[in-house]
Amino acid sequence: MALIPSTILTGFLGAGKTTLLNRILQEDHGMRIAVIENEFGQENIDNEILVRDSTEQIVEMNNGCICCTVRGDLIVALTELARKRDDGLLRFDRVVIETTGLANPGPVAQTFFVDEEVAAHYMLDAIITVVDARHAMGQLDEHEEAQRQVGFADKILLSKTDLVDQAALDSLIPRLKRINPRAPIGSADFGRVPLAEVLDIRGFNLNEKLELDPDFLEGEPEQVHDHEHPHAHSHEHKHEHGESCGAGCDHNHHHAGHSDEIAAFVFKSTRPFDSARLDEFLGGLVQVYGPRMLRYKGVLLMQGAERKVVFQGVHQLMGSDLGAKWREDEVRGSKMVFIGKNLPKDIFIHGLEQCLV
Repeated sequence: MALIPSTILTGFLGAGKTTLLNRILQEDHGMRIAVIENEFGQENIDNEILVRDSTEQIVEMNNGCICCTVRGDLIVALTELARKRDDGLLRFDRVVIETTGLANPGPVAQTFFVDEEVAAHYMLDAIITVVDARHAMGQLDEHEEAQRQVGFADKILLSKTDLVDQAALDSLIPRLKRINPRAPIGSADFGRVPLAEVLDIRGFNLNEKLELDPDFLEGEPEQVHDHEHPHAHSHEHKHEHGESCGAGCDHNHHHAGHSDEIAAFVFKSTRPFDSARLDEFLGGLVQVYGPRMLRYKGVLLMQGAERKVVFQGVHQLMGSDLGAKWREDEVRGSKMVFIGKNLPKDIFIHGLEQCLV
């Protein structure tokens, strides 16, 4: 049976996640979606908005969607939903998980890889982060959770853009791109966003197609970075020739005042990797820096390989797979992006360079 595509919806307090969820739950879109409210507190305030009867854990909506409130183990909830689906008690085709506004999306994402039962039924499609355009700058300054939510994103949706002027957006968007250069940025004012921009975007999957992020590291003219969409992998990476983008990398000079702990940098090289050396080096990095690694993705050129190797990771979890064959007309090379907290970029860059043939 095909795996159930799953989306993690995150964003800081008041960003507009519930507004977007309300649209998903009530609009006549013809999809059967199970929405999981992943609450761990004593009281679930959103429950009163999303579910009319707070005494029920699973509520079916008029459009065929299901809303499920979870105040405990997400693994148990996902497994139970899958069991009821297999038994014909529930009908749904995909899952959307909303995290709390102060949540770190990392453990939620890891759920899809650390539990065999969940991995046997579900496939993590993407992490979608809603960002409040009016309050984001202050939230990013004051709350590491807000930076983490941006850093984990496969897609960023800006809300409340009607409440700010263009100058505010011109400050915010480059900052978001410095924290996470691999996530396309869209808008979701009042929850209005095409569901095609939220569901089935394959941001988290190893994918033969290896689509490129159109604005990947826009503004770094000397670095042409393709971005691939792989699976779960764990690395800390460096940038050959010092080509890296992080908290100290000022693409737009008037943003230099914001030094976020969560930042991204890139490694690229046209020289192939020695697979044994690379595996040993990355394994060591994961042991030391894994908890500070939020997300990392890329495509690798391996010595003697006719196919690309694609990889992706979350904290200590990493995965890789063979991608498409290298075309005769394309420049072969490795391109990787790493997003994490206060990572020693120079150590990573030097180490990766030592793994090249």
